[in-house]
Amino acid sequence: MSESEYEVRCAKRDAWIADDVDPYPPRSERTHSCEEARNCFSDETTKAVSVTVAGRVRAIRGHGKTMFLTIEDASGRIQLNFRFDILGESYRIWKKRLDVGDFIETTGELFRTKTGEITVLAREVRLLCKSLEPLPAKWHGLSDVEIRFRRRYLDLLANRQVKEIFEIRARVIKTIRKFLDDRGFVEVETPMMQTLAGGAAARPFRTHHNTLDIDLFLRIAPELYLKRLLVGGFERVYELNRNFRNEGMDRNHNPEFTMLEVYEAYGDYETMMNLTEELIAFVVREIHGRETLPEQEGRPANVAPPWPRVPFLKAIRDGGGPDLDPADLDSVRKSAEERALECDLADPAACFDAFFDRYAEPYLVGPVFITDFPLVMSPLAKSRPGSPGIVERFEVFIGGMEIANAFTELNDPREQERRFLEQAQAKGTPGEIDWDYIRALRVGMPPAGGLGIGIDRLVMLVTGTRTIRDVILFPTMRPVQEDLRSEKDEVGE
Repeated sequence: MSESEYEVRCAKRDAWIADDVDPYPPRSERTHSCEEARNCFSDETTKAVSVTVAGRVRAIRGHGKTMFLTIEDASGRIQLNFRFDILGESYRIWKKRLDVGDFIETTGELFRTKTGEITVLAREVRLLCKSLEPLPAKWHGLSDVEIRFRRRYLDLLANRQVKEIFEIRARVIKTIRKFLDDRGFVEVETPMMQTLAGGAAARPFRTHHNTLDIDLFLRIAPELYLKRLLVGGFERVYELNRNFRNEGMDRNHNPEFTMLEVYEAYGDYETMMNLTEELIAFVVREIHGRETLPEQEGRPANVAPPWPRVPFLKAIRDGGGPDLDPADLDSVRKSAEERALECDLADPAACFDAFFDRYAEPYLVGPVFITDFPLVMSPLAKSRPGSPGIVERFEVFIGGMEIANAFTELNDPREQERRFLEQAQAKGTPGEIDWDYIRALRVGMPPAGGLGIGIDRLVMLVTGTRTIRDVILFPTMRPVQEDLRSEKDEVGE
């Protein structure tokens, strides 16, 4: 059996160590990034400019007693020229031991080759990190989607577009912060471990705190804590937060995900509608220089305000569904049974969801506000005056995906207590009520609007990607047991 690439590279590392060269030195003396070095060069000057650059070797081309290499750092790439007449016997060592994937540091003068390439003529070279695994030279060597997501470091190295997606993600979050900060919102942090999993209807992850000897839950939403801040005197707050829901996974769902939640005292769901369309349009303009998203399912989406507003029950009717009465829940259950909808008929909220999924959601290209939800689906939202069984709530759909959810927040403590008790009784979980939140409402919370936007889905829209795992650096995956001591190479140069 021939030596594996790993074993060959390990032998090269050992050779460096035998020569008293540390293959993993603690620091670099880099003076210029690759981009800065290129920008230093000028054809007009006669004075040689010396730089020290560092990066990962991405290509090696040997020509007898001269080698051309390409290295890459976060700013880009630059070419290096190794020559025997300058480096002496160390040239032969580098030629023998250097591999694509190694990190090196090179000091030398900039010049332009006959082909016009700005290049560093190497006078000193130092190893910064010996790579023991080969890089994927072409993406067809990593066609397995599981490997792409499980070994994201290879995905990033092999595909520049993947790295660009996450650079855009960082810009989206930075832009959101700027938009809200400029409007007087205060960024806050609330607990990620909570004694009660509240603020949304979802199955939580459970953990245990040894010192206190109590069970805790990873939060499914920060909503109840953020509204406590409104009670305490904050008027405009937001949190970019990680939420955790122990539920299904698909192209739009990951158990760990990022949300933006915004609360504004003296506002309502109309305030939140205006804020939402202005915020998303601002983000898209900042990223793309226009208010049009990359093509979604063959249809470009223009996010310029204002967006249409369609009531929840009308959207169902428009899609060929029945005329549902939110004040007559028995008739809703019966209608769901007659149409053989897949839902828990004992839960009217689930029935409404099933009607919406079948008759409305498939036709929502967006951007569009779906407004005025049935009360049974929204225990934290304020009722709409003069509309029995309806609350002031909306969801945003863009590109066929739900992107945002918002309410006029319920601030009546007696009504909130009644709804919590009713919900707990229906689910058979009477002990899972956040009584401290009820106590906070009794102190008094001003009228307010609250908004949640799914950051991962928003980034999907902005980057034109089709699955949530493409915009999460390390999506949740089933673990794979590996023994690296006997691992055979899976990718080649």
